[in-house]
Amino acid sequence: MKQIIIFLLLVIIGIMGYNVYSKYQRFSLTDYAYKVPEDLNFDRADQDVLLNYYEAVEAVNGYVITQWSTNKIDVRNPKKDNETTQAAVSEYRKKLAAVSYYESRLRNPKREPVKQAPSEAEKKKQLILKSFYADPKANELRLGEQNALVYEIQRLLIRKGDSIRHDGLFRAETFNALRSFEEKNGLFPDGKLDAITLDYLLR
Repeated sequence: MKQIIIFLLLVIIGIMGYNVYSKYQRFSLTDYAYKVPEDLNFDRADQDVLLNYYEAVEAVNGYVITQWSTNKIDVRNPKKDNETTQAAVSEYRKKLAAVSYYESRLRNPKREPVKQAPSEAEKKKQLILKSFYADPKANELRLGEQNALVYEIQRLLIRKGDSIRHDGLFRAETFNALRSFEEKNGLFPDGKLDAITLDYLLR
């Protein structure tokens, strides 16, 4: 009889010990912690995304252990289906979704568009605009003026089909060619260089 009682006590102690061990194993650090996938490459990761990812993982791990220690709810594998458990599981899934989002960002980082150097034509265009807007009123061009801006305007007019001398001197033929260009494009035909005429010339 004594042996039976000792045996039963050992069985009870064994069952209790197993339950305690099971709970410990269920929420030991190595068991409940979210496993970071091995295929993630952190070498070229955006630092902000990486920081947010680690914070999201910590939030998941903290939530799992907090729900277990406070409410005895295993949000990963709930045993009950009451309202409290459903709310806890729903919040857990949201936190997991955040982790999944950052993992997708880490797997497929956004590539910065390669900035192409401006072409020579674009550089020249920008220089003409800069020269004109340095003093638009003075750069309207008057008969007899000779400078680099006149030279470039003549070049643009020639490119548009005019056959005028390309010498940087704003004479009558350049004036008439500019006025003719304005007429053809529905602009005010005054033969002067203004911002609108320049814009049309550079198109």
